[in-house]
Amino acid sequence: MITSVRNETEPVVERARIYSRLEHNISRSQISDNALKVLNRLQKEGFDAYLVGGCVRDLLLGREPNDFDIATNADPEQVKKVFRNCRLIGRRFRLAHVHFGREVIEVATFRGAGEAKNDKQVLNNEGRLLRDNVYGTIEEDVWRRDFTVNALYYNIKDFSVVDYADGMADLKNGTLRLIGDPETRFREDPVRMLRAVRFAVKLGFKLHPDCEKSMHNAAELLSSIPAARLYDEVLKLFLSGYALQSFEMLRHYGLFQVLFPATESSLAVEESGFPRLLLIKALENSDSRIAEGKTVTAYFLFAAFLWEPVQICAKDKMAHGIAEFVAYQDAANEVIARQIKSTSLPRHITMAMREVWSLQPKFNVRYGTRPSRLIAHPRFRAGYDFLLLRSETGGADPELAQWWAKYQEASAAEQRKMTQPPRKAQNNKSGRKKAYRKKVSDDATGTD
Repeated sequence: MITSVRNETEPVVERARIYSRLEHNISRSQISDNALKVLNRLQKEGFDAYLVGGCVRDLLLGREPNDFDIATNADPEQVKKVFRNCRLIGRRFRLAHVHFGREVIEVATFRGAGEAKNDKQVLNNEGRLLRDNVYGTIEEDVWRRDFTVNALYYNIKDFSVVDYADGMADLKNGTLRLIGDPETRFREDPVRMLRAVRFAVKLGFKLHPDCEKSMHNAAELLSSIPAARLYDEVLKLFLSGYALQSFEMLRHYGLFQVLFPATESSLAVEESGFPRLLLIKALENSDSRIAEGKTVTAYFLFAAFLWEPVQICAKDKMAHGIAEFVAYQDAANEVIARQIKSTSLPRHITMAMREVWSLQPKFNVRYGTRPSRLIAHPRFRAGYDFLLLRSETGGADPELAQWWAKYQEASAAEQRKMTQPPRKAQNNKSGRKKAYRKKVSDDATGTD
């Protein structure tokens, strides 16, 4: 429980609420065998070891954790000595990863109090933590975590849950509350705002009023975060089965415009619900596929996010006399170049997005050999799915999408018939032949 204040911002913990095994629902049978091995081995070597963070939270909520994280008073080098299958990673905060085949158990040393600043803790001018390798006690570690529901510790010694920040109460009430002063915590690491959105949506929790108030005023802080780190957070936000809710919540707090500025600008000038309808449909489809256990490709979703900015740019180029295909290629290059300054999309993602976009004008050509060549394209299926998305949301002719659906299912003979030029051209050609033959016949008759 919080009993006093240090430097007017950091609380001092004098006692914790201990929930015995009979007072909570976590069972060792729900915990990864490899995580139990690490916990028991650290304890055997004389160290304290706790499960902590999202895994404890999810177990208490009756959910299956994605991974298991451990906190200990052993420093990273000591952890490495205990486990041969251990690798040390990280600059901002040193971590130990214990590998068991594909499963990785992350082990973090208790972090120290914030005021113990030295050469191991570095902040920039805005107050953001650049490096934080200050180690401490479990009581200090609590206040370096982000939300109260993520600051619950499962003690392997007696199977109890240790609560220093009233996290159990917030868990019961469905409240996501930051530990410490929200403005300070968001300045230390603005990504906490994205985590707040992700956890609130995933857990179905409401944000604490103090957290909400600070988020409305702190969105621009995200601009100082490296674009590569924001890409990782965007994947977690939109590929976890809650994409549509995350999108709406990010826009509500002004965070989406920092992540996708060109998309936000295009949403401000939408006509007849488009492109907002396309985005919503893409997000709904993504959530549905994940719910059904199907795979979702990041490039397809990002292609939907940036499609309208690409269209706006391409139409402007075509108005200046540039051919359609070239205009779309140039527009794609420009939009992606601007986007990666905000959210760093990897090269393999941007290449796939370009291919999906470049296929869209090609779907308009339905005669000759082009349809058969297009259907053989490696990215045809994704391009066709994108065409369907456009046709369902007013961005393409539904009849065009229906034609391509029929063409894919048709036999080779039927496909040749579907791609024949219009009959009018054939009739003219046929008419000319008949007139010529008739003339020859008349001449022949006249000589007799």
